[in-house]
Amino acid sequence: MAYTAHIDTFARDNLPPRKYWPEFSFDLPEVKYPARMNCAAELLDKSLENGWGQNIVIRTPDGQCTYEQLLAQTNRIANVLVRNMGLKPGNRVLLRGPNNPVMAACWMAVMKAGGIVVATMPLLRAKELTEIVVKAEITHALCDKRLQQELVNALPDCPTLKKIAYWYDDASDSLDELCKKASGEFRTVDTSAEDVALIAFTSGTTGKPKGTMHFHRDVVAMCDLFPRSTLKPEPTDIFCGTPPLAFTFGLGGMLCFPMRFGASTVLMERATPESLMETIQKFKSTVCFTAPTFFRQMAQVAKAHPTPSLKKCVSAGEALPDATRQMFKQATGIEIIDGLGSTEMIHIFISHTPERTRRGASGYAIPGYKATVLDDNGKPCAPGVVGHLAVKGPTGCRYLADDRQRTYVRNGWNVTGDAYKMDADGYFYYQARTDDMIISAGYNIAGPEVEGALLKHEAVAECGVVGIADEERTQIVKAVVVLKPGYTPNDQMVKGLQDFVKNSIAPYKYPRAIEFATSLPRTETGKLQRFKLK
Repeated sequence: MAYTAHIDTFARDNLPPRKYWPEFSFDLPEVKYPARMNCAAELLDKSLENGWGQNIVIRTPDGQCTYEQLLAQTNRIANVLVRNMGLKPGNRVLLRGPNNPVMAACWMAVMKAGGIVVATMPLLRAKELTEIVVKAEITHALCDKRLQQELVNALPDCPTLKKIAYWYDDASDSLDELCKKASGEFRTVDTSAEDVALIAFTSGTTGKPKGTMHFHRDVVAMCDLFPRSTLKPEPTDIFCGTPPLAFTFGLGGMLCFPMRFGASTVLMERATPESLMETIQKFKSTVCFTAPTFFRQMAQVAKAHPTPSLKKCVSAGEALPDATRQMFKQATGIEIIDGLGSTEMIHIFISHTPERTRRGASGYAIPGYKATVLDDNGKPCAPGVVGHLAVKGPTGCRYLADDRQRTYVRNGWNVTGDAYKMDADGYFYYQARTDDMIISAGYNIAGPEVEGALLKHEAVAECGVVGIADEERTQIVKAVVVLKPGYTPNDQMVKGLQDFVKNSIAPYKYPRAIEFATSLPRTETGKLQRFKLK
């Protein structure tokens, strides 16, 4: 890490001490990168060298653009950042926008200019934006004009944030107007492969979000591991889905993965299960990325929206219940590719090909990564024994100035906070988040297992299971259930669901308390917020 292109060294100065880093391994030839690398040059400039300049890269309901056009617009934005907004390499840039072409071009432009992207979910409020801006000492922002108000509300408490430009704005100093006068040529900053490229804040199912720092090589590595070994995209593929570009699951699936392989992506600002199916139909999409909840709801409308073009589906964000997998397969004939990843690792590290699916399993460590299950003393567990999931490979956790680094990284392993068990063949089976394990009358009960049983009942649309305090049993299992239309939430339904679970899994795991709701609390990325249920 001797060389850096960063003039502003804030990010490097706030990396965790080296002794708290995980062990990194670069065993595969495809992740042996040069010492200097800019991920935007790898993903965008090289697309023209590969002969993809006239290939469509982004599709939207309003139009489309080629790789050549995206490169020119990216260069214009990079010029605006440097010449009009005074960006210096290493400055942090807040990106605030939904999944649209300008958001994508802004992301690439910050990279080319040597800045550090801090992308944020569109639904974040001023308080949450303030925490992020202050933590990362953000100096610049590019924002969709429609999302202006919360950013404006945050500004009084964000002294470092001085330069802001809005897009979809007709003001004389807007990004749109400044780009009209900017050159479509830009000399990409010659960053180190180990310069920080982005600070991705965790989507925050509990507690304060953490800033995870990823290098330029990490962005490229996420494209050269899971997609290359498991998804196997081709230039003719058309990606689509729901995860925001601000979420690393969406950054990969909705932008970087298709670009690495000369494919295209459909960017949608908002989606429902029905509109996603209609989008797949309209654009003849072949690959879909979304969360388990969406796949379950898509299965229910699949008959009305046939999607013959669709070939591969990737689920991530939270555990994929087997009931959802089977329902979707029955409705569409497609075996969902389950993906286990984390913001700390940047993307998926455990998955499987459709041909190597094993019922109930998340998959196996994909090529390039090693994974195991550790006991409380940090020793490997025997097959079938539940413990702490641990992983290492070419990417890993580096929190921005956060003491929680010492908890996530232990003895060189990234310990994800998931309770898993592994079989003798190296397949991993999700049990729960380690802090969501329910202990009732001495029994360890995994909430997701109870959720999986409930989801198989014909009346259940979705559900969440948590442990609540109980004098006699320490905790009892409580389920919050959303019923499908036409079913009545009453005592008879409670008993029916309880009996159904008792007949599906060990009877002691059944929900002793059931509450009916019209919806469940979820993050913008689709994760169930169990702490709110608690």
